[in-house]
Amino acid sequence: MACQQTPKQPQTAGHSCTPTQSRFSSQVSTTSQAKSTEVNKEGMVLIPGGAFSMGGDDDQAWRDEYPKHEVVIDSFWMDVHEVTNAQFAAFVEATGYVTTAEKAVDWEEIKKELPLGTPKPDTSQLAPASLVFVSTDKPVSLRDVSQWWQWRQGANWRHPEGPGSSIAGKENHPVVHVSWFDALAYCEWAGKRLPTEAEWEYASRGGLKDAVYAWGNEGLRSGTSKANTWEGAFPYRNDQSDGFYTTAPVQSYQANNYGLYDMAGNVWEWCADLYHEDYYKTLANKTTHNPQGPETSYDSNEPYALKRVSRGGSFLCHDSYCSGYRNSMRMKTTPDTGSMHTGFRAVVSAL
Repeated sequence: MACQQTPKQPQTAGHSCTPTQSRFSSQVSTTSQAKSTEVNKEGMVLIPGGAFSMGGDDDQAWRDEYPKHEVVIDSFWMDVHEVTNAQFAAFVEATGYVTTAEKAVDWEEIKKELPLGTPKPDTSQLAPASLVFVSTDKPVSLRDVSQWWQWRQGANWRHPEGPGSSIAGKENHPVVHVSWFDALAYCEWAGKRLPTEAEWEYASRGGLKDAVYAWGNEGLRSGTSKANTWEGAFPYRNDQSDGFYTTAPVQSYQANNYGLYDMAGNVWEWCADLYHEDYYKTLANKTTHNPQGPETSYDSNEPYALKRVSRGGSFLCHDSYCSGYRNSMRMKTTPDTGSMHTGFRAVVSAL
């Protein structure tokens, strides 16, 4: 559960930037494969197919980003920016969909996936809720993420900071507090799908060979603001030199070479793949065509939790703690966990 302390700290694999809050069934079909001819591709850009080296590019990379391996990706269409509150609201209005964070937990169902004899949690843990970031008032040890994450009842995509908060005026901000299931449901409604982890990294690189960031190798703090991240001292002081404390409107920063915005920072983006910390080892010393991710999930930090991959970093990322805005950085989260720094974007196969 603890996040990165220093890039060179010994560790078993990658890390998580949010506590695990598994509350629902972890199994769901992922077979939505709509053809591009059936989809409105307005607001999407065609990513040309090609080959690239996938994996870590610098000494900040974690073990689960290695070994670097060759991948070939077919052309696909990708949303130029993260799905916004306005876009997600249109989906909800059309379908009546209720997100994971808006649902109470059915204890009789969830305990079927837990070890026999697991005690029933407090009623508050079963109420509709999601994870909200709350800054500390002083420096703290970065080993305990619960110091700045709060499990808050009433927090959801409509109320990002909990009861009393609103997305009014934030229609063009990325939707947050969406679980992997919620992202999948939106994609199926739109005739799209979630990107694979390989597609996401290929698109983020924008054709730049072995670049650390979506914009190249120039440091995040050099020159003009490049992404919405945390400036100052995490998690208690944000200088907001990039202009924003939490989410930024989509397309607030320069696009990469493929015309994609916010591939670094703003919010983490769900991918289709299961997470396995040793997955890249299975792809070593060969070229893989359109990898779909591992067949099983494994994270040695939480070996019994099924996890999905998310990519791109968020407004909370800082070099002292989480350099998630690197092209190769991998995040792993249980698919029913929502938080105020996680969203998504969709893709469509071009063939």
